[in-house]
Amino acid sequence: MLSLVERGRAAPSIGSLIVISETLGVKMSDLTDGNADKQNIVVRSADARVVVTAEDVIRRILTEDTLNDVTVAINEYGPGSASNDVSITHDGHEYGFLLEGELHVEVDGVNHMLIPGDFICYSSQRPHRIQNRSSKKAKTIWFNLGSQ
Repeated sequence: MLSLVERGRAAPSIGSLIVISETLGVKMSDLTDGNADKQNIVVRSADARVVVTAEDVIRRILTEDTLNDVTVAINEYGPGSASNDVSITHDGHEYGFLLEGELHVEVDGVNHMLIPGDFICYSSQRPHRIQNRSSKKAKTIWFNLGSQ
């Protein structure tokens, strides 16, 4: 898998990046951005780094603050897309706010359907997976603490 990613022939999922970073003993942001320590106080829309995962989730990273161990991103889930193929666990804590659409967030095998304006938070050490089961795009603002 790493060889395919290095050659640009595969895009890892968010879950895969987390597993790879934990295995290597580095932060996830170390795998994706060599300039993460340069913290801008304003991030212009055009300057946000965009990552498209293997599951076709578009992740606009607003900040990867390695000093405070927080990542903030706007995630867009196309119809039928998901964060991962299966539920995953990793270090940290997640906070999500649904801006538009509808999302199903499974935590510990329990499904939580979110609609615009809903907020969810959970320990990332609990098995979790995010899915858009609808026919419309879903958009979130997502905070990951302690899992970089």
